[in-house]
This record gives sequence, C-alpha cells and structure tokens, in this order.
Amino acid sequence: MLDTRRLQVEPFGSQLYLHTFDDHNDPLVEPLEINQIAHRQIGTHLKIPAAYYDRMLSDYPELLAENVNSWFQREPAQRMVRTLDGTVRAFLSNRYRRIDNLDIAEIVLPVIQQMEDAYFESCQITDSRMYIKVVNKRLEAEVVPGDIVQSGVIISNSEVGLGSVNIQPLVYRLVCSNGMVVNDAQTRRTHIGRVNEADENFQLFSQETLAADDHAFAMKIKDTVMAAVDETRFTRVVGMMREATTVQMNTTDIPSVVRLASKDFNITEEESTGVLQRLIEGKDLTLYGLSNAVTRFSQDVDSYDRATALEGIGYNILSMPRQQWNRINQMAA
Repeated sequence: MLDTRRLQVEPFGSQLYLHTFDDHNDPLVEPLEINQIAHRQIGTHLKIPAAYYDRMLSDYPELLAENVNSWFQREPAQRMVRTLDGTVRAFLSNRYRRIDNLDIAEIVLPVIQQMEDAYFESCQITDSRMYIKVVNKRLEAEVVPGDIVQSGVIISNSEVGLGSVNIQPLVYRLVCSNGMVVNDAQTRRTHIGRVNEADENFQLFSQETLAADDHAFAMKIKDTVMAAVDETRFTRVVGMMREATTVQMNTTDIPSVVRLASKDFNITEEESTGVLQRLIEGKDLTLYGLSNAVTRFSQDVDSYDRATALEGIGYNILSMPRQQWNRINQMAA
C-alpha cells in the first residue's frame, strides 16, 4: 500500500516508469515499467479520459508524466500497487481484497481431483486473469446423432482488479473440441472488502474472525465448483441445445443474420467475418449452428481472454429470447 505522494512517473523513450519512495524520499525499488492495465487504472483513478491519456502516452509522455505527478500530489490517496517481474500490473483501491490465483488453485484443485473422470481441458494465466477449464466425462449427452457434449466448469480469477472470482458451468462439444460457457448460472466473489490498512484491520477484526471469513469463502468456492457440474443444470442446457437445432435461420441473407446477431452480442466486425466462415463450414443454418459457429471461431482468436468471452457469447446466442431471434431474421429478409 503506497501513498501517491510517494509515487512519481518518469518518461524514458516511449515508456513511462514508476518510481516509488519511502518517507525519507529514498527509492524503494528500481523504476518499474507500467503495463496497459495499470495505465488504464491510473487514468481512471485520476479521472483522465482514456483517449486523452493514450494520446499523451504515445505522443507526449512528458505531458502525461506532468499530469499524473501533479494529481498524485494534489489529491493524495492510498493505493495498492501490484507488481511482477519489475512491472506495475495493477493500480488499485486500498479497499481491494486480494484473492490470488494460487489461493484459488489451492481451493479448487482438491475438489477437481475428487471428480470421477474429470480432466483439464485447458489452463491459462493472462495479464488480466487465470483460467481453469475442467471437463467431467461422467456427464455427457447427445444433442443430435453423433454430436456429443460433456459437462464441465470454468474457474477464473483476476489479481489485477478486472473481475471477481467467477465459477461457471461449461458444456464441452466433442465433435469440434470447443466449449460453451454457461453465463446464466454463475457465482462471483467481489474483491471489494475491508480496508487494507494494518492498524484498522487489527482494530476491527481479530485473526480468528479473518480466518473464519477466509474459511467460509473457501467452502463457498468448493460448493460452487461441485454445483457447476450438476446433472440437472447440464440436462437443462442440453435441452436448450436440442430445441435450438429446430430453430431455423432466415437463409435469404445469411451474412446479414450473422452481422445483426454479432451487433446484438458485441462481436466485432472482423470477428463476425470469422463466425460467418465457421457457420458456412458447419453447414448448420439453425440457431444451434450459429451458436456453435461462435464457439468454434473462438479457437481462432489469439487472446485467451477474448476466446473465453466468445464461448460465453455462444451460450448467450443459444439462449436468446425467440422474439430477439425473430427480429434478427426479419431484419435480414
């Protein structure tokens, strides 16, 4: 936890570095690089519009440094500065409740080991999040002949303030090895909590109370992981998939259907082109086919964060209200 009056940014070449000082104005560590996430959080904290912040960073870093340093001094605040390998990776509120990736892994891995026939489909740590995707072969069903899906769970966490602990059911489609994140059944643990100031913590909470709070959190995570692969929920999602195979797409102008659906679900124009290609290759011009085209296209995306988001969008498309689907089809006519 650092007082912003003990922070100073300095431009060097095309980069901005953060200097940290103690109460005697002596450097605490070597100058730190600042990643894009931390830059955005600094700008947000200082109420500097993102577009202006980015323009100063690229075109006039000296001006950005002057702005940031002035506001650090003029409006002092306690901030949590998270670093790794000489880089500032997050600039957070002093109310941010640290929940580290290792803590989550230590909670969920023993639970996963107890699941019969479970295996890791993929794991990844990005600049913004950790992901653990697990498939449980014990629960599987056939949507249409030859199209088998299995139940699973995705656990994600952000150490840098970009999301809470998130546990969601996952439906894994074997025919093309892609997953669908079920977005309407999720549990989140927000990182906002007690103020991270030692004196106040000790005054308000005993160690026993803090330990009990952490234990309750761990138990909630364990229960939620188990519930995410619940047979009843899996059966319901499979039923939605089967129903979607009978919901036809307006084939008068297929590109327009894809474009309109993409707009509704925040799929970019470039991504929409890829989804259309996967839809054509899949030869399934139904709501189910469009949903699968999105999740299949997610495998073509370089960013693991965005790929996982697209897996969730695939489910959102599958479960969209029929009124919305009808509107898309009518507009594409």
